[in-house]
Amino acid sequence: MKSKDALAVLSALAHEHRLNLFRLLVRAGDDGMAVGELGEATGLAGATLTNHLHILRRAGLVRDERRGRVIQCSANYPTMNALLGFLTENCCAGSPSSSACVPSSACKPTRRKP
Repeated sequence: MKSKDALAVLSALAHEHRLNLFRLLVRAGDDGMAVGELGEATGLAGATLTNHLHILRRAGLVRDERRGRVIQCSANYPTMNALLGFLTENCCAGSPSSSACVPSSACKPTRRKP
């Protein structure tokens, strides 16, 4: 990930509602959540929710898929992992002896329980 891309992703997450939405989608796993479910979970008005989701989509953090009359949103894990990698690529100057700097593994989304 390039600095410019990291800034776009961080900028999208730099809002309480968007950060909350993204964390809900990460928690939901591969199946994601319907837009209506996101609205119920957050209490955001439809237009406000749509605006926040558009910002997250433009940053590459959220994907959506139409399933009949429902729009299902999910977290874009490759973008999230690329950001985490960008933020930690020079952690502790590459010194493996530091206990404060443990390389993180890529997030593996879990299946959402019915």
